[in-house]
Amino acid sequence: MLSDSFGREVSGVRVSLTDRCNFDCVYCHNEGLGDTRGPMDAQDHEMTADDVVRFLEVAEEFDVEKVKLTGGEPMLRDDLEEIIERTPDSMEVSMTTNGTFLPGRAEELVDAGLERVNVSQDALDPEDFHALTKSGAYEQVLEGVRAAVDAGLDPVKLNMVVFRKTAGYVPEMVDHVAENDSLQLQLIEYMPEIAGHPEWAVDIDDVHDWLAERADRIEHREMHDRRRYWVNGGVSSDASDTSSDSSEGGMVEIVDPVGNEEFCANCHRVRVTHEGYLKGCLNRNDDLRSMGDMTKGEIREAFRETVDNRVPYYGEYMVEDGDGGWEVNDDYIKVYADGGAESDD
Repeated sequence: MLSDSFGREVSGVRVSLTDRCNFDCVYCHNEGLGDTRGPMDAQDHEMTADDVVRFLEVAEEFDVEKVKLTGGEPMLRDDLEEIIERTPDSMEVSMTTNGTFLPGRAEELVDAGLERVNVSQDALDPEDFHALTKSGAYEQVLEGVRAAVDAGLDPVKLNMVVFRKTAGYVPEMVDHVAENDSLQLQLIEYMPEIAGHPEWAVDIDDVHDWLAERADRIEHREMHDRRRYWVNGGVSSDASDTSSDSSEGGMVEIVDPVGNEEFCANCHRVRVTHEGYLKGCLNRNDDLRSMGDMTKGEIREAFRETVDNRVPYYGEYMVEDGDGGWEVNDDYIKVYADGGAESDD
């Protein structure tokens, strides 16, 4: 398994299959690329199934254990089942989706090898849902979650972005997963540095404090230094396991990367954009490497270079400015411009 110069092993990859989406969520940053969406028809610039599999076979050589398939909306790919089926057997395959296409396809996806699914759901009211997603597909999302559970993808993890427009919905979403053993909730801190609208951000520590008062038990998850809150008697399937995703419902987890040096220091992922660019950090687009028509050998070298040049975004690429804010680390930028990131560690 490859490690970067900060000692972080790359154990997972996150692969965007398309930037197309049937939703228009107000907070979307499209894997850090911004709003690049075009027509809903398949686009020539998207990686083919062969492109995706060729990369994953190289990643397997470096003992990468997990792949998360994302978008846009990955289920707009007609060859999604083929991609999953051709993914190396040693990798756990998961997917993030808005859920609208899960009815009718969930079983086929499981048969192809899909093991886990995250479904974006930010509200439990159809009108609130429409205001956030510009979509009237609320009932389809609920049906998609049920289809995923029925297909054996439980617990289904619901993704909810927490910002001004959704913060008031958190209590009912927590109650929702507490009452459904087949569901978990992932509260994702809004990231204004890549999504814009800094006025929409909320203090995620307030959400931590509220959950800490509500929770029956709090667990520490080693990856990304996250905390898990078990509510209404929710219990882990393995009480000694504080790092696995394989647990029963009633769990709420907060993903809080903004300004969080510990989060960045525990990042173990490399990303691939829908156009086939290797990407070392969600927040950055100045280190993209196009795999294009590369051979496996060339991809292997590009992957090594991407890992070698990874740097924690907060705490190294961005440093505190002394006034409680963050600024670009000019020393790092200079080193990078001269040919590569370096560290005193």
